[in-house]
Amino acid sequence: MTSRLRFRGKAAIHAVVAVTFVALLISAGLRATPGVLMNPLQLHFGWDRATISASAAIGIFLYGLVGPFAAALMMSFGIRRTMLAGLTLMSTATFASLWMRTPFEYVLSWGVLSGIGTGAVASVLGAAVVNRWFATRQGLVMGLLSASTATGALVFLPLLAWLSRDGAWKPVVLAVSIGCALLIPFVLWLVPEHPGDVGTRRFGETEGTPPPPPLKQAASATLAIRCLIDASRKPMFWLLFGTFFVCGLTTNGLVGTHLIPFCGDHGIPPVQAAGLLSLMGLFDLVGTTASGWLTDRYDPRRLLFVYYALRGLSLVALPFLDFGPASLTTFAVFYGLDWIATVPPTVRLTNLAFGEREAPIVFGWVMVGHQLGAATAAFGAGLIRQVSGSYAPAFVLAGLFGVAAALAILAAGRSPAQVQGV
Repeated sequence: MTSRLRFRGKAAIHAVVAVTFVALLISAGLRATPGVLMNPLQLHFGWDRATISASAAIGIFLYGLVGPFAAALMMSFGIRRTMLAGLTLMSTATFASLWMRTPFEYVLSWGVLSGIGTGAVASVLGAAVVNRWFATRQGLVMGLLSASTATGALVFLPLLAWLSRDGAWKPVVLAVSIGCALLIPFVLWLVPEHPGDVGTRRFGETEGTPPPPPLKQAASATLAIRCLIDASRKPMFWLLFGTFFVCGLTTNGLVGTHLIPFCGDHGIPPVQAAGLLSLMGLFDLVGTTASGWLTDRYDPRRLLFVYYALRGLSLVALPFLDFGPASLTTFAVFYGLDWIATVPPTVRLTNLAFGEREAPIVFGWVMVGHQLGAATAAFGAGLIRQVSGSYAPAFVLAGLFGVAAALAILAAGRSPAQVQGV
């Protein structure tokens, strides 16, 4: 009987990771969709690019702001229930947008409601699952789950760009809504709430492994606020918050939202431009998973210095390329390896500084910084393009922020063992 329960337990762990991976993938695909919709909505409704970018910025911001509260809900309401609520809201909001006629309705459906829904199925979900189901190899699994947020581009964007190839936007919206709805029954069937529900322990946990420390108080929405107050007293929180602001500024806010229209300015059609994002997603799956493996073995601060520096330099170089197939492919491969490789070492530093039980909530607040940066880039790059007629200043400025983040990490200069005392 015991061996049978262990087999079921191991299978349950695999199922939880697989469903979480797909949920994060779909959430990321939804958040990347405004980049595909930008030109079709502009053609169909006549809305200017700054207005469309504003909706993307609101959605990205709420995606981050909801994170810490979602993490608290996962601890009190449950991971499975929170996932179901998020997926249902994502599917309903995007489906309702089929009848939108005004910018306000677009902001409400794709900005506010979708932002809240995706915030419940975000990187905090990966952190919560890793801490609840894994005692070892946390960095590797977090790297794999984090990679799914860029792999969403690999799976969805070519299809969505193909659906919008004649300027159509409704097929894109319908595809995203159906994708969210299809995952709901799999969450119901394949995601137990705790390892004990299927007669197993956390992966790698033995008789001598100490359990996670108990919470100081019952988990609730107020826990998110308390964690923020406690964490904000440590300089480590502001270092992670600030560098993750730059992470969002240089990834989904800028490249995820504006690379397709930037390529369009150089005569590259949307399907081909989406192929570049797909290539980035493919190499991010390799790069971020490798980053998780490295995080289990090396100083996460040194890894973050390398990641931010290389990302910043690549963005500074992009506007000066000839936008030919060879140069863009080289950029996509190089940038893709580093797309969100910053997540595993950032989660590792958060666990060290704030403890495994509260780390998902604190990481949720760090993700708020990420999404503030992404929202700034999503709106700011669109505004810069409208005012100056070029995306080049936005990409160069974002790249300089990346280099500055690398220098900030280097200046901090403490080893992981010292982080707990920060």
